Amino acid sequence: MTIVRALAALGVACILATGAASAQDYPNRPITLIVGFPPGGVDDASARILQEPFQKALGQPVVIQNIGGAGATIAADKVAHSDPDGYTIMLAQPALAAAMALYPNHTFDTEKDFAPIGLVNTAINTIAGRPDLPANNFQELLKWMKAPGRSAKIGHPGVGSFGHLGEVLVFQEMGVKVTQVPYRGAGPALVDLLAGQVDLGPISVAVARPLVESGKLKAYAVVGTKQFPGLPQLKTMAQLGYKNADIDFWHMLVAPKGTPRPIIDKLNAALRTALTDPKLKKLYADDGLDQYPPEQETPEASAALLKREVKRWSDVVHTNKIFVSK
Repeated sequence: MTIVRALAALGVACILATGAASAQDYPNRPITLIVGFPPGGVDDASARILQEPFQKALGQPVVIQNIGGAGATIAADKVAHSDPDGYTIMLAQPALAAAMALYPNHTFDTEKDFAPIGLVNTAINTIAGRPDLPANNFQELLKWMKAPGRSAKIGHPGVGSFGHLGEVLVFQEMGVKVTQVPYRGAGPALVDLLAGQVDLGPISVAVARPLVESGKLKAYAVVGTKQFPGLPQLKTMAQLGYKNADIDFWHMLVAPKGTPRPIIDKLNAALRTALTDPKLKKLYADDGLDQYPPEQETPEASAALLKREVKRWSDVVHTNKIFVSK
């Protein structure tokens, strides 16, 4: 038994030594940053704004790869089963937290199969409407949606996305009946909203602002804990009396479980440096993306948020019986 224990200890020591060695020269090649939705939405925009200062801080190229489908679970599955070496990471959002409850046949555990790196930002969505919708403000919208026999068509970026589940929670709180219409990303959903094929949709404030100002869209409220200075006429759901619908959309970076902590720390340090870049800060602010305070940019804060969000969206999924299979 003494020999067996000695060999086991030697094996552990070798693994730790290998991990330390790999972390010491990390990174020495390009890093893939996976985004779980197609171009045209806030996820892709957030990643591309981050890309330049992040790769500058890391000293290696950061290659963005868009893998859409199944509410970002296809992308999450790829990351969860990638080598835990720090060269494949993901820009995660609330869809990752909802996946455990939403997809009974999921092949990963949100809380156990990912190593959070750090929080990136929060984003604000609008409740936006087609340009010819009769309602001109939130109260008129509420009255229109509650008309007998009406079930407003809601176009969203995909089942399990924040746009989907967030709107489910919002309209649940408003007490209105809706018909959900899923798309493969925010871009296609916006195209049909502009064309009047659906009535309403969750559109990021950055995308919505010029369209609202030009009369191509109507907007009724923001879904987020803060108002957006670019559309000051829009109140938050809490300000309108729906506190349970006052929710933030967030982004964080995650790596596969088992990624050595020294590598996580290097990625976190590079992320923190990137988030101080003046150009990034301006672009994020212009797009309605709020940054977290520095003390909340840690892996531990990210893990705590992810745990809370898994509980929140599990409740929404089960209450509304939103279950899908891949």
